[in-house]
Amino acid sequence: MNTTSFVPRGLFRDREAALANTLVLVWTCAGWLGSFALMGAHAAILNIAGVLLCAHTMILAAYLIHEAAHQTLFAAHWANTVAGEVMNFIAGSSYASFERIRHMHIRHHLDRADLTCFDFRGLMQRRPAVRRTLQILEWAYVPATEVLMHWQIIGRPFFVASQRPHLLRVTAMLIVRGELLVLLGLWSWRALLLYVVATVLLLHVLNFFDAFHHTFEQYFVAADEPVPMGDRDRQYEHANTYSNVISQRHPWLNLLTLNFGYHNAHHHRASVPWYRLPALHRDLYGERWDAVLPLPELLRTWHRNRVRRVITDGYGAPSEGPGRADHFVGAHGVSFLTVV
Repeated sequence: MNTTSFVPRGLFRDREAALANTLVLVWTCAGWLGSFALMGAHAAILNIAGVLLCAHTMILAAYLIHEAAHQTLFAAHWANTVAGEVMNFIAGSSYASFERIRHMHIRHHLDRADLTCFDFRGLMQRRPAVRRTLQILEWAYVPATEVLMHWQIIGRPFFVASQRPHLLRVTAMLIVRGELLVLLGLWSWRALLLYVVATVLLLHVLNFFDAFHHTFEQYFVAADEPVPMGDRDRQYEHANTYSNVISQRHPWLNLLTLNFGYHNAHHHRASVPWYRLPALHRDLYGERWDAVLPLPELLRTWHRNRVRRVITDGYGAPSEGPGRADHFVGAHGVSFLTVV
């Protein structure tokens, strides 16, 4: 049977896109909705499954936003925008519009830099109590810095004049999401608490992968404020980009993060969709894995530097040989969901 016989002509780029993207979009939406039934069940094993499913589908939703930003889900811009907004809601980041997220992420590629609209480092310098609180919470494995980055999107439109145009959307989302959370709590307080746990897992996973993709320069700028390009050419981009795949031996495991770990391949050709990144990586590097940082090493440095990462001025950098990721401190505040 023709797998695209019920797909409007021109909606997808080709049959492979129709099959791959339809499957992952349906799984993400259905899995996210179904996870609440599992989290509200009375069996602990179902609760655990629900938390993992909820976190997993929110992770997929986040990376599907990334795909939509690069126009790789659908052939039409409007369809990518609609999909991006739906995934934005599932990922819990819908206080900022998909278009704002897309704009800043495309700038990340064009400027070959980590651009962030909210100067969280400046806040920590002005408010030592904020810095100490973040350090304590990060030591306890609470993703406090990432929570702060999400909260600033909600809070700044109420207090910063330049952010006032976003106030209506933020207010509407606060009402809608707040009412849904209240209804969830009235139906099952267990499901509500476990949803918070799933969200914490989401933030940890996103931060882990974002932290070690680049050693770019970081700028705190307005959304359309230019930054000096300097010597940041394609060679600079390649030399300061790293891949952090889940598994080299079992590539199918990388589907858990929609192949987002093949980051060198993605920056080499950002128009390549998620399901073709492994092949592009092989074309670029063959059997060499020098651009890939081993997962165990990254987990070790992510753990050891979880407090230092809050205040460090630089990301550190990988070295050569075994343990080369040990001096890679990593970044905070670079998630494409929160740099707006």
